[in-house]
Order: sequence, then structure tokens, then C-alpha cells
Amino acid sequence: MVLAPCPTSENDKSYFSTRYSKFLPGPRFMALGAALAMSLLSTQASAQDARITVQGTGEVAAAPDLARINIGVTHQAETAADAMAAMSADMEQVLSTLSDAGIARTDIQTSGLRLDVIQNYDQASGTSGVTGYRASNDVSVTVNDLDRIGDVLDAVVQSGANQMNGLSFDVGDRETLLNDARRAAVADAMNKAQLYADAAAVPLGSLVSLSETNVSDGPIPMMRMAMDEASAVPVAPGQITISASVTMSWDADD
Repeated sequence: MVLAPCPTSENDKSYFSTRYSKFLPGPRFMALGAALAMSLLSTQASAQDARITVQGTGEVAAAPDLARINIGVTHQAETAADAMAAMSADMEQVLSTLSDAGIARTDIQTSGLRLDVIQNYDQASGTSGVTGYRASNDVSVTVNDLDRIGDVLDAVVQSGANQMNGLSFDVGDRETLLNDARRAAVADAMNKAQLYADAAAVPLGSLVSLSETNVSDGPIPMMRMAMDEASAVPVAPGQITISASVTMSWDADD
């Protein structure tokens, strides 16, 4: 900080004497500090700019080796007890059929159990009344032999299943395939980084950061449908694709 000049007088001649506080920096020190600060900021900006950041993706395709199906039994009756009894009897038959087909109990899980009231609305009177009840029970089944999916579906329809709420294909050893996709993503990013470094005529320095940005490993879904007829169901499992993405940064040293 610079103090304003203070006027004094001596022998009737006026002149100014500039005084500075001994506790505050003078202009030379302030200019030097500003120059050092600007140099430091410039150096930091240059260091931050001298990086190469790219994204890499990797994909692995594989034939599925298992399927998950969601089947159900639905029944309507005038009373809730009758609806539940009819639904339970058919579901017992379905579970027994699945067991006879070689499906382990550990591969069968209840996924939904509902009892809905059926009402009829009378527009003339503006009132509604209960006309019956609907009982539903859904189970999720894992089938490890894809060649038998059609036969399994045919058998459960014969034994009382009247709803199919979804079917998807998957792989049992998912983690191994996902790791292969991750390795491919890293290799893709490294190839891109080297290409950009060569194009910019700068050396590719040390790896600064690596982060996984996206993993896509969903099974292949199929549509929901009512199972009104007992007929063999043709199934085409196709392939599933598991992908991974990474973001990587390197120093670009001169």
C-alpha cells in the first residue's frame, strides 16, 4: 500500500515529501509479487492443459446358457375363498410339473401373489358393486437347459398356467464376460490416447486417472403374453452383448 504524498514547507518554499509505512510493502515488492502470482497461475494452467483424456469401450458377445421365465395362474370366482382355492390348486399342479421336468426348487421363486376385487359400475344409479374376486400367483423359473424351454412351457400350460409375464436369456458366468469387456475397454482407450499423442507430436506420459463410466449387461427380454393354448413354443435365444466403458487420462509431457 502506498501513502499519499504529504505537503510540508521550509524557508517559505513548498515541496512534497513521499513517505511509506515500514509495515507495508512498497511498489517494487508489490510488482514482484504480482509477477510471481501470474507466473504461478500460468504454470498451473499449462500443467492442467497438458493432458490427454479419452473414453474407451469394450463389448463381448456370447450365446446365453440359461433362461428366466415368469409364469402365473389366475382364476376368478364369486367369492375370494373360491378364487384362491382354484388358483392354489392349479399352481400346485404347475409346481409339480416343473419338478417332474427337472427344475430344482432353488430355481423356482414366487414373484407375485394378488387377490383383486372385481367391481361393476352402474351408470344409471352411480353405484358400484362387487361381482367377484380374481386371485393370481406368479413364479419366476430359471431353466438351465435352453433346448427344453418350449417343452417346459408346454407342460406348465397343460397343468394350469395361463399367464406368461416375461422371458429373458442370460449367462451363468457373467462376471468373466464383464471382465473381458472391461479389458477391451481399457485397450481401446490406450489405443486412442496413443493415436492422439502421435498426431499431436507429444509423448504419452504417465496414467493420471481411470474410471469406469458405464456397464451394460442386461439380459435379452421377450414380451408378455397370455398362454391360452397348450402348444409347443418355439424359442430363439440369439446372443447377448455385455459392454463396459472407461475414461482415462494421461499426462502429455513435452
